[in-house]
Amino acid sequence: MSSSPDYFYNQSAVIPYRIKNGNIEVLLITGATQKRWLIPVGLAELYLSPHATAAQEAWEEAGVAGQVGTMVVGRYEYEKWGGMCLVEVFLMRVDMVFDKWPESFRHREWLNISEAAQRIDEPELKAMILDLPNLV
Repeated sequence: MSSSPDYFYNQSAVIPYRIKNGNIEVLLITGATQKRWLIPVGLAELYLSPHATAAQEAWEEAGVAGQVGTMVVGRYEYEKWGGMCLVEVFLMRVDMVFDKWPESFRHREWLNISEAAQRIDEPELKAMILDLPNLV
């Protein structure tokens, strides 16, 4: 018999990308403990649309701004805080990278698509990154 989580958290995330020398690069950041690589993700804000929440997280966690698409490119789930996080993912074409940002304790790194996918643990998110050339 399986038990379901006590709580579900709705989150929004963004895959930040840029095109440099004709190649797509993905920006990954470290988690708060700096043990994992991930994309900016945060709890859905009641006063913001899901894609606007994703844009806000990109600024706070990665120090980037740009154009966030309104279409959900995928979803994934993971366990955290004693519950299950349900994440909607959007794309962000990065236009600006800031030297200082709210969570600048995080490391960030631009990677090609295959390198970025290798660093991601969640299979669904890994697949979205690998499919990025078809989504951009």
